[in-house]
Amino acid sequence: MDWDEFAHWGKHIADWSADYHKTLSDRPVRAQTKPGEIAAQLPCTPPEGAEKMETVLADFERIVMPGITHWQHPRFFAYFPANAAPPSMLAEMLVTTIAAQCMLWQTSPAATEVEGVMIDWLRQALELPNGYTGVIQDSASSATLSAVLTMRERATGYTGNRQGLFGKGNLRIYCSDQVHSSIDRACWVAGIGQENLRKLPASGPRHSLDINALKEAIAADRAAGHIPAGVIAVTGGTGVGGSDELGPVLEVARQENLYTHLDAAWAGAAMICPEFRSDFWMGVEGYDSIVFNPHKWLGAQFDCSVQFLSDPEPQLNTLKIEPEYLKTSGDAVTNYSEWTIPLGRRFRALKIWFLIRSYGLDCLRQRIRNHVAWSREICEKIRAMDGFEIVTEPVLSLFSFRCPGDDAAQQRLVDALNDDGRIYLTQGAFQGRKIIRFQVGQFDTTREDVLEAAEVIQDVWRKLR
Repeated sequence: MDWDEFAHWGKHIADWSADYHKTLSDRPVRAQTKPGEIAAQLPCTPPEGAEKMETVLADFERIVMPGITHWQHPRFFAYFPANAAPPSMLAEMLVTTIAAQCMLWQTSPAATEVEGVMIDWLRQALELPNGYTGVIQDSASSATLSAVLTMRERATGYTGNRQGLFGKGNLRIYCSDQVHSSIDRACWVAGIGQENLRKLPASGPRHSLDINALKEAIAADRAAGHIPAGVIAVTGGTGVGGSDELGPVLEVARQENLYTHLDAAWAGAAMICPEFRSDFWMGVEGYDSIVFNPHKWLGAQFDCSVQFLSDPEPQLNTLKIEPEYLKTSGDAVTNYSEWTIPLGRRFRALKIWFLIRSYGLDCLRQRIRNHVAWSREICEKIRAMDGFEIVTEPVLSLFSFRCPGDDAAQQRLVDALNDDGRIYLTQGAFQGRKIIRFQVGQFDTTREDVLEAAEVIQDVWRKLR
């Protein structure tokens, strides 16, 4: 393909992309294909000769598109959104065109310096204190793993990377039972182990970490010869929105000299709205590491996760490796590859720059406020349905419910709703029972889209019965 052909097909794909988004409402939200159906349509061997782009794109429409679940659909109420606002998509097109590998300052100075400024823009938007810096990661999972590795190294006097963990005792990390599974995986990968992740009971209306249980667990572990290494708090847990009391958790961690990480992957975006901070952000000052995902509620195209650090030195001491071929001569500069696990880095900051400039914080705040309000509105409609139960009240834009019947009935309803195609929901578990989760967060959803979900739930339930 020469560059004239590239320009031709680039315009074609841009037009296709606009049409796709304009007609999303007409498509079923979740892919309706069966396992293996897509793979069965692909040749078993690669082609020896070149094929025309017309043929490739026709096969894309015929084979690939039926197997796509439409995350940008306005009636996507499952998981949490991975949004893609148009300006961030345009930025990604430019990033793909430039195709820079932004591991060091010298490999693309603009990428490094824009990233530093965007981190500070977001710090201000979330009202984090001066002095916080940070780095853009691919996902919250990578940020959490970076924090857990830092906990490990700090607790072992930064000897784990060199000497391994043999003979260093059992390191312990503490959290509530409402944390995301990425915390478990980080402990696996870091060599700490599942059994040394102390998941403590959550309680109260916020489903938050029990402070007394935290103190008792740390004391018991020290008495048993274990080594407490860190505490992971959560604001807006994935299951039902569990949110810890950040100040009291931080106070215990400081008393015990433990490294702290706050997982605010989804709900952190809502902290650009001042009215939500008193419930979910009080005491955030002083956490060593904080992660939130602009690629969720703010509308930056996946992947884009921001990890704030009150002091980057512990993480740099954990992850920095500098062979001769990666050394940068001249004045001191920031090399963000030293802050993260991957060496290679994409120019993720550009889509944040385009996004914030295109909408402004005021517009982004209003979208989040709308989603919170609409979530409460549909929650009341579901509460009024005969035999339905609201299990957990709305936490920002997330709540959960049950239909009449046992756990099997909940799964039948979820499956029937998703097979119906008009909306997409996912199940969860809370206090030993299966629940149905409902979150409002798709970037372009409307009040009508959200309220239509109540009619769909009622209609599908009636047919099931």
